[in-house]
Amino acid sequence: MSPSFRLAYVPGVTPNKWVRIWSERLPEVPLTLVAASAAEASGLLRDGGVDAGLVRLPVDRTVLSAIPLYTETTVVVVPKDHVVAAVDEVSVEDLADDIVLHPLDDVLDWERPPGRPANERPATTADAVELVAAGVGLLVVPQSLARSHHRKDLTYRPVTDAPESQVALSWPEDATTDLVEDLIGIVRGRTVNSTRGRKQASAQPARDRPDTGGARRKPAAGKTAGKSTGRSTGKSPRGGSGGPKGSKRGRPRRRS
Repeated sequence: MSPSFRLAYVPGVTPNKWVRIWSERLPEVPLTLVAASAAEASGLLRDGGVDAGLVRLPVDRTVLSAIPLYTETTVVVVPKDHVVAAVDEVSVEDLADDIVLHPLDDVLDWERPPGRPANERPATTADAVELVAAGVGLLVVPQSLARSHHRKDLTYRPVTDAPESQVALSWPEDATTDLVEDLIGIVRGRTVNSTRGRKQASAQPARDRPDTGGARRKPAAGKTAGKSTGRSTGKSPRGGSGGPKGSKRGRPRRRS
C-alpha cells in the first residue's frame, strides 16, 4: 500500500505553504488535511487518527512530542464604532467595564477572564463573534481567529497584557516516523538539500519559520511544558482590514 500522511490543524492555523512544500518534495506521499477543534486535536493524535497536528499548546507531553512554532498576538474584537477602535492598543484593565464574551472553545489560559461576564457563555468563537456584531459584548482571541472570523462591521486591537496562544507541531512520541521527520524539516524551513538528516529532528523550537498567515513569530527556548516563555514586543497587528487606523494610544474614554 502506498504511504500517506494525515495532518490535523486547528482553527486559525493556515498550513497551506507547508502543504505546498510537502507536495513538491514528497509527491508520492499524499498529505490529507484534517480540520479539528483545539479540544479535539490532542485526542486525534493520541488515538492515531492523524500522524501529526498543528495544534495550540499545551499538549500532554507524557505521550506527545511538540515543537513550538510561533506565538500569536492576542486581540480584542469590537464593533467599528466602539471607543476601543479609536486607539492602537488596550490593556485588560481597559476592558473592565465592558461585557467580554468567554466562549466554551476559548484557547487562552485565563487566570480570570477580563471584563464583566455575559449571562451565558457562547458555545463557539463563531457564535461569540456574532454576538459582538450584535452589540452584546466584546471578544478576546488570538489574532488569527479574529482574522478568520472577519466581518466588515468589526475590527480588533491588541491587548498588551493578555495571555498568548502558542502554536506547535505535535505528534505521538512513540510514532516519530521518517515522514514526521520530513514534516519537521519543512516547518523548520530546512531546504531540500539540508545536511541535517532526519534523525537530527527533536522537540526543539523552530528557528526558521515559513509564512503562517500574518501571525507574529518568536523563537521558544527548548522543550517547554506548552506555555509561552516570553512576551512579544510587537504590539500592532500586521496589515488586514482589522488593523489599527489611528495613532492615539491609551485608555479610551467611554461614550455617554
